[in-house]
Amino acid sequence: MSSPLIYMIGADIGTGSTKVMALLPDGRTGAVFQQGYDTVYPQPGYGEQDPESILQAVKAGIRQVVAEMGQMPAGIAFSSAMHSILALDAAHRPLTPLIIWADNRSQDIADALRGTAEGRILYEQTAVPMHPMLPLFKIAWLRREQRNIFEQAACFAGIKEYILHRLTGRYVTDHSIAGATGLFDIHTRYWSPRALAIAGITAAQLPEPVPTHTVLHPLPAIAAALGINADTPLIAGASDGCLAQLGSQALDPGHATLTIATSGALRMAAREPVTDARQRLFNYILDAEHFVTGGPVNNGGVVLKWFVQDFLQRQGATDLDTALQAALAIPPGAEGVVCLPYLLGERAPVWDPHAKGAFIGIQPQHTAMHFMRAMLEGVAFGLLSIAEALQETAGPIRKISVSGGFTASPGWIQLMADIFQQPMHLHQQNDASATGAAMMGYAALGISYAAEGQAAEEVFVPTDHGREVYARHYRLYGRLYERLKDL
Repeated sequence: MSSPLIYMIGADIGTGSTKVMALLPDGRTGAVFQQGYDTVYPQPGYGEQDPESILQAVKAGIRQVVAEMGQMPAGIAFSSAMHSILALDAAHRPLTPLIIWADNRSQDIADALRGTAEGRILYEQTAVPMHPMLPLFKIAWLRREQRNIFEQAACFAGIKEYILHRLTGRYVTDHSIAGATGLFDIHTRYWSPRALAIAGITAAQLPEPVPTHTVLHPLPAIAAALGINADTPLIAGASDGCLAQLGSQALDPGHATLTIATSGALRMAAREPVTDARQRLFNYILDAEHFVTGGPVNNGGVVLKWFVQDFLQRQGATDLDTALQAALAIPPGAEGVVCLPYLLGERAPVWDPHAKGAFIGIQPQHTAMHFMRAMLEGVAFGLLSIAEALQETAGPIRKISVSGGFTASPGWIQLMADIFQQPMHLHQQNDASATGAAMMGYAALGISYAAEGQAAEEVFVPTDHGREVYARHYRLYGRLYERLKDL
């Protein structure tokens, strides 16, 4: 008789989709599930999702992966996008849509604190820059603008906390997700009284903060519906960014991870929070021994998706993959077109929700593909500016591992290598955040994990192709933002 198969499920609740995968203790991947859902933008600056659609995607993913594997998982560990918030009534029913990271409606409240002494104290406590992405400011906005909903709210929770409550009956938030709210003191590992006062709420209205390795258990009816045992461990897990760091096995000094999906980010692990006097970088908790420092950009794949859907496809043109290949065939520098890709404002390193997109240098010979090429380069320049901030504060970047949807395009990875003038290391895996969640699950349960079964990494070595024009356009990119930001 064959021995039972051991595997851990990693569930990554992303902005565009939920990904659920089975990870074996040797690093091999079993069943994989992915289901998307929509984001709506009902007004300029708003970004909302339906929490029930996301919950159903998580449940469907777990059911399907368990069914395909044919055996019970050792556990299920969770990764999630950060900075989302829901107002919930006393019966735990949503009073609002899920307000996501890309929502900038509270920008005037964040602006009032940014650059002040109070804002600096909050940054030192919470280790996150003052920006409307933070649930701190979203709750303060509800207090000011939707007083009736605010007063009905018994609890405020992000999407992972909402889902964990529906699965387990407990309102908890892991230290990693909590640290991305602007409400959490990363030094005391509890809610900041100063931040709570700004939001106008009490600690009792927020989930209980717990370490990322915390083990929960499903409600009996939920376990039956998911096809798992009632005693299956559910590991709280961490944020998608922190778990991408773990899933990329990038906890050693100088090992950065670069992710581009809907948005993008560049990060490094550290043993202590990294102080940045200019407040450009975040510091999030991974576990009891590691922090993750770096910066996110609002505008990653969402910029290309916007351009293809709203311009190319309306002319009966092309899909995203075909357009991407055509754009990569345009010479480096897009023959003089430079893009500030700030469709959704921008986070690191400028933290400016007022920023707008712009194309500069347009001439008659430029085609739609020149514009798309310039957008690809603009996204890369934003991430390169974060790399410079990281190297100023956290030390030299010795290695960059890449993950996210952009890794499906070798040409896009090569473009990043050429602009950064550093090798890009790609592990052929389904999702670094889901992998990191499963790895954390193994650690939480004391099960040995050694990634012997992972595919060998592919290295994209930088070339001199376009090196000088990239350097010139990068300098221009920075100057353009400074010149245009007040206009």
